[in-house]
Amino acid sequence: MALAWVLISEGLHNEDFVQRYTVGYARFRDYLLGHVDGQPKDPQWAAALTDIPAQQIVDLARRMASKRTMINVAYSLQRSIHGEQPFWMTVTLAALLGQIGLPGGGFGLGYGCMNNTGSGRKAFSGPRFSQGSNPVKDFIPVARVTDMLLNPGTPFDYNGQQQTYPDIRLVYWAGGNIFHHHQDLNRLLEAWQRPQTIIVHEQFWTAQARYADIVLPATTALERNDIGSSASDRFMIAMQQAISPVGESRDDYSILAGLAERLGVAQAFTEGRDAQAWLHFIYDESRQRAETFGITLPDFEQFWRDGLLEIDYPQTDNVLLKSFRDDPDAHPLPTPSG
Repeated sequence: MALAWVLISEGLHNEDFVQRYTVGYARFRDYLLGHVDGQPKDPQWAAALTDIPAQQIVDLARRMASKRTMINVAYSLQRSIHGEQPFWMTVTLAALLGQIGLPGGGFGLGYGCMNNTGSGRKAFSGPRFSQGSNPVKDFIPVARVTDMLLNPGTPFDYNGQQQTYPDIRLVYWAGGNIFHHHQDLNRLLEAWQRPQTIIVHEQFWTAQARYADIVLPATTALERNDIGSSASDRFMIAMQQAISPVGESRDDYSILAGLAERLGVAQAFTEGRDAQAWLHFIYDESRQRAETFGITLPDFEQFWRDGLLEIDYPQTDNVLLKSFRDDPDAHPLPTPSG
């Protein structure tokens, strides 16, 4: 925020850009300059909070305004209280510089940890399952699981709207470990005891498994067939089973298909396919999508025999939000204001 204060106070921001491409600039400016609460968010204010000398903040802001600047922020910042705010401020600061949509300018998130960020390749989506349609419309940000379990029925603010925490009696957790994701583990442990039943898929005796009521042992990648692929990866991997499932472990699909059978919806869930048939099906679907990107994939049998497929992606110049900058009326953003 202090960087933004310098840009605005010294007239280094791009007034034309913020007027043409943003909404709410005047409100933000008044808060930043201290007109709302009497506290300017200036370098001296920031220095007291961050131990970064005020002059360094001033110098950095001037350097950013003097040349093409791209602001990169790691995803990990969101895993804290008010963790969304650094990302809001990142976009705001980039907008003040006025370089969004220009090569080498604007902002980027996740460089160095996400394979497709800045790759220059179109994000062709490989084999995948349909996500279906969830009839339950209640949701929470993932970092607020503890708050939800401890405060059912309590309202909370999210993304400019007010939602209400649901009253959760059963937790079914497949994939990930909640005890790795949250900040205050003692508070999480208290919350984790509130639901009546907790069911988890687990490969190892983790903290999440130890604090669950029912543990369904799941196979590791070595014990099942699968396909390794993600958007913009150069390679697609036939992850062929190396060993038989250990003990009573079953792959996730087998577990869920078994539950579907007990619930009387086996056919609707499996559509008559076992796990290998589903791999074949979703691979064939991805072949059709690949054609729209000018990519030709071999048939499933050849892919499975070869074990590894290198994808020849057409290289493209990828500038984030370039089309929006070129013509915001023709290419509006998926936001309330566009």
